[in-house]
Amino acid sequence: MEQLRRHLPADSHEREMTARLLAFVEENPDCFRRSLRAGHVTGSAWVVDPGRRSAVLVYHRRLERWLQPGGHCEADSSVQAAALREAREETGLRTVRLASEEIFDIDIHPIPARGEEPEHLHYDIRYLLEADPAEPPRASSESRAVQWFGLERIPEFTSAESVLRMVRKTVQRRAAHPHGAGSA
Repeated sequence: MEQLRRHLPADSHEREMTARLLAFVEENPDCFRRSLRAGHVTGSAWVVDPGRRSAVLVYHRRLERWLQPGGHCEADSSVQAAALREAREETGLRTVRLASEEIFDIDIHPIPARGEEPEHLHYDIRYLLEADPAEPPRASSESRAVQWFGLERIPEFTSAESVLRMVRKTVQRRAAHPHGAGSA
């Protein structure tokens, strides 16, 4: 909760989502459980190379679009652990590691109904992770493909504003720390 309060949103849209996420967590003690039908907190990973020039995206089988790896918190409420686990599972990258303890991005987005599961919201907390770009990623059963993309090419493959916001943040932080790309 303290980490959520410390998060510095990039713009007014992310600021509004951060406030909504904080309220959701405070109002729902079971906010990490997938069984909460209105929505739940999820963890995602923005996986970049150490030089912050490329990122890994997965082509999500169910949603049919390129996205960052991520998913449900499962049994625990460690969103950071969920982001790391999902990054490893969905990309097959063994070199993936946390680049910063702090939250990188926040997004709230609808997930379409499927079978008995109604449409619901994912209150997504995203962490910055690094991996070796020489290691080839491998698609999981949840995705059709997974690959490294140069940051400048990502808008060719997705128009998802939340992904494009993470690209902008990465470029801005790289510019702010040209000799220390490893800093968040």
